[in-house]
Amino acid sequence: MGATTADVRRDIELTRERMSSTIAELEQKLNVVQAVRDHPWPAIALAVGVGLLLSGSGADVKAAEAAAGATRGARSRAGAALDTMVAALVTGVQQAMEERLSDWVDDVKGAIASPRRRPPAIPPRAD
Repeated sequence: MGATTADVRRDIELTRERMSSTIAELEQKLNVVQAVRDHPWPAIALAVGVGLLLSGSGADVKAAEAAAGATRGARSRAGAALDTMVAALVTGVQQAMEERLSDWVDDVKGAIASPRRRPPAIPPRAD
């Protein structure tokens, strides 16, 4: 009637082994990547079907409306801050481009106006 310590340990060990094998089987069955590799065409068909169902349900429209309603008050404050940041960024980029262009123009002017060797002046003929 009484179970010895060795019997209890043996039962625990057997239970662990069964649980480990069951978990391994579940992991193998739930490995989506491997299932897609094994059966690519059914996976594509399933993805297309789910996409069609979701597109017909209007869930995307409902989610967009909910997000717009939740951010309605914050939009004006965040928009003003974002506008300021974008304006500062555009101004900085414009100034940097103008400076770069000005440097290029100065380089071209310097190259054009560079001193050239002139041929010696030929005195006019006294005929």
